[in-house]
Amino acid sequence: MDQKQVCYLVPTTILANQQYEAFKERMKNYPIRIELLNRFRTKKEQEEIISKLKLGEIDIIIGTHRLLSKDVGFKDLGFLIVDEEHRFGVKDKEKIKKLKTSVDVLSMTATPIPRTLHMSIVGIRDMSCLYEPPQNRIPVQTYVLEYDKEVIKEAITRELERKGQVFYLYNKTETIERKASEILQLVPEAKVAFAHGKMSGKELEDIMLDFVNKKIDVLVCTTILESGIDIPNANTIIVEDSDRLGLAQLYQIRGRVGRSDKQAYAYITYKKDKLINEVAEKRLKAIKEFTEFGSGFKIAMRDLEIRGAGSLIGELQHGHMDQVGYDTYCKLLDEVIKEMKGIEVEEDIDVTIDINVSSYIPDNYIENKTQKIEVYQNIALCSNDNDLQNVQEDIIDRYGKMPIEVLNLLEIAKIKNECKILGITKVTQRQNNIIFNFNPENFAIDIDKLIKKYNNRVRFSPAREPYITYKLEKPEDVLNEILNFLKN
Repeated sequence: MDQKQVCYLVPTTILANQQYEAFKERMKNYPIRIELLNRFRTKKEQEEIISKLKLGEIDIIIGTHRLLSKDVGFKDLGFLIVDEEHRFGVKDKEKIKKLKTSVDVLSMTATPIPRTLHMSIVGIRDMSCLYEPPQNRIPVQTYVLEYDKEVIKEAITRELERKGQVFYLYNKTETIERKASEILQLVPEAKVAFAHGKMSGKELEDIMLDFVNKKIDVLVCTTILESGIDIPNANTIIVEDSDRLGLAQLYQIRGRVGRSDKQAYAYITYKKDKLINEVAEKRLKAIKEFTEFGSGFKIAMRDLEIRGAGSLIGELQHGHMDQVGYDTYCKLLDEVIKEMKGIEVEEDIDVTIDINVSSYIPDNYIENKTQKIEVYQNIALCSNDNDLQNVQEDIIDRYGKMPIEVLNLLEIAKIKNECKILGITKVTQRQNNIIFNFNPENFAIDIDKLIKKYNNRVRFSPAREPYITYKLEKPEDVLNEILNFLKN
């Protein structure tokens, strides 16, 4: 209403049509001019729309990748909405960036790609999550299994018996017609059709309209159905060769069913006796694990773990920052973002601990190397006693009673945290003496008070690198004694 224009970008022509009709219906009582730009429009219509857009005669433009073409321009773009954001490649997003130097942007998706999610987590983008489903929605019942014709036949028959419709995802355009014939032989009473992205706009539109109007029972199609198509009567989906699809793709595809108050079913299948690689296996495990509403965020987090965060600048959207390590990279990035926002960055004190105790995770306690590294990381990331208490409870819950070496590891983490607060940079044990090196600028201990309290057991050395020497009372309980000394 501020005389600015709105650009609504969607990944497919079918979804663009659905959104266009929804917008027209919603805005019919307002003096707002809405137009649609996609490949269903004739060349003459496209030219006319682009001309009106540049003159400011269109308020809201809804369209596909066609909106990113060089010939498309705006008089005064104020708001950009990117629907199903994960469906746009990084090259498309680089083009979008050029549109949006002074434009408000809303990106929407059920499953953000790792790169986008990572940008949200580290603070480059703002993020809000919707967890509440629409009324009367039931989570989709998901089965991950080997391909079996009898199971497929039973699934289709059961859906048809309750007057529902079926999506059959088959992502090979060359043989999709043959697959549709196979389905027809399997379930002769069903009306079967197929659809894929290489069809003409008119053909595709007619098939989708027939499916919406319940003239088709089973629609065999490629991943064109992935984006936001809303057909409440379709409540069974069968996915063939699911190991070849991405995790976000699988989650989006499953989301095409279960859009009413009926129980929906998803059959995620893979070839019989096929050896599935480790990454594909993790994806299938995740899709089976995350079935409740609001799982998109968890799915995306798992995808981030599987694929890595990618590059924030440029076109890579997977892979970790091998040179510095992921945690260090996030830390550096966090500092830069805070500096750019004008937030003061506190210098992180690196504390070195050299004490004569065994502190590690034994192999007989946690055998799996990946899990072991994860526990080490969780302990290292704790910044206070509450965090350490939570990590300790989690370790006991997962692996049972902790051996002394792991308890020592947690105690050393507590000592490190106390040292950071007090400005101590190094803790070293020499026989029965503990030496605390510190930075005079950050040191937060009253030395006179210490000497009065511990008498001849504490010595202060004002060297170029000052330090305090503390004589242990019970060398056998060294960690506990150090912790008490620091806390007092």
